[in-house]
Amino acid sequence: MAGLERIALVTGANKGIGLEIARQLGGQHGVTVLLGARDEARGQEAAGGLRAEGIAAEFVRLDVLDHQSIDRAAEFIEGKYGRLDILVNNAGIFLEEKPPSENDVATLLQVYDTNVFGVFRTTQAMLPLLRKSAGGRIVNMSSSLGSLTLNSDSGFELASFLVLGYNSSKTAVNALTVFFANELRGARIKVNSADPGYCATDMTGHAGSRSPAQGAIAAVRLATLPPDGPTGGFYNEEGPVPW
Repeated sequence: MAGLERIALVTGANKGIGLEIARQLGGQHGVTVLLGARDEARGQEAAGGLRAEGIAAEFVRLDVLDHQSIDRAAEFIEGKYGRLDILVNNAGIFLEEKPPSENDVATLLQVYDTNVFGVFRTTQAMLPLLRKSAGGRIVNMSSSLGSLTLNSDSGFELASFLVLGYNSSKTAVNALTVFFANELRGARIKVNSADPGYCATDMTGHAGSRSPAQGAIAAVRLATLPPDGPTGGFYNEEGPVPW
């Protein structure tokens, strides 16, 4: 897409890894970034901060739990830009601190509604706009905690992190990645999952060993893949992550 301004929508972009993805897409790649967020004040503040850095950034109200807000965001993007080139499904939640046997269905439903169904709702709504791109890119933020291969290995450094809802929701996100990638192989749209690593964000209580800027690297790389880049894969900044 050389010579053509690219338009990116990043959900959950008012802070943390989402904001860093927007910053790197805009600052390093000249992409116009649309910051999807539920809270208008925080979203506007984040967009204003990026604009102060010389990045073309705009707040778009988007709640991944609310079909109407997603549809309104899509209508806004279509009316102003006519297409969407990059969608980064970053919005997510972490609620549990109990082992699987002590969890409850209500909590699992809440986690899945945001982390899985929110990705599905947003992707489905934005697909008509992505189809208008010369080379659409969808990046789903996943986690090594969603890897069944790694979680089946007792030597995995996070094997003791038995958080059923969050972990399995990322496994489901990876499934969405595979199925959407397979459907869209002939549509010039690449779909991949990104593993940011254990980052110091609000979600982790700022306990992670990596910065949000480091956590954004894999997603930005996947969002700016060349035409011969991969689709239907799961990657961190070092390379493929096992399913």
